[in-house]
Amino acid sequence: MAKLTKKQKSLAEKLGDNQQLHGVEAAIQLLKDLKTTKFDESLEVSLNLGVDPRHADQMVRGMVVLPSGTGKDVKVAVFARGDKAEAALAAGADKVGAEDLLEDMQAGNLDYGRVIATPDMMGVVGRLGKVLGPKGLMPNPKLGTVTPNVAEAVKAAKGGQIEFRVEKAGIIHGGIGKMSFSNEALKANFDAFVDAVVKAKPSGAKGKYVRKVGLSSSMGPGLKIDLAEVQGA
Repeated sequence: MAKLTKKQKSLAEKLGDNQQLHGVEAAIQLLKDLKTTKFDESLEVSLNLGVDPRHADQMVRGMVVLPSGTGKDVKVAVFARGDKAEAALAAGADKVGAEDLLEDMQAGNLDYGRVIATPDMMGVVGRLGKVLGPKGLMPNPKLGTVTPNVAEAVKAAKGGQIEFRVEKAGIIHGGIGKMSFSNEALKANFDAFVDAVVKAKPSGAKGKYVRKVGLSSSMGPGLKIDLAEVQGA
């Protein structure tokens, strides 16, 4: 077995028992202490839920606005015409159009983090189902991305709103900010994310809903969070 370097030993001592439960704020600080990369990593949260998303009444999906933002510049495309198109541009949309935007996306230009549409444009957007669907970009009224108020939707997307969706194994992952954020800002984002997932509890969920919560940085270890310190869980 290879010997550990001084840095590896130091990290191992700080990390301690990998089964140890951590408070949210303590975990955030520990991940910052363990950081060895030069780039600004993301803080990621994972929730293991007591659901089976293969059943429609156990699907968990929604949107949440992170109060401290994401630290990322989200590119937004909007399908709209007339006054709605002008409002979307004024709100900061990166690309606004109708059939011209359809053709642009069909040509492979899909470098967007969010696609929004007015209800009357869904006849056009529907033709992009096979293109936008696999990328999770298809506008959806339940998520607020099909709306007559495109300006507000654009502002939300630019201001820290993210989507969450449970995976096959019953796990939800989400990036909730950059490690350069203050501990208080990251804690606020964590609380908002978990609160949104808890409120999205489906009718078919049986038994304990939130079973495990973990925090990690992009290149760091995963830390188990004490559920007793997680609001609503």
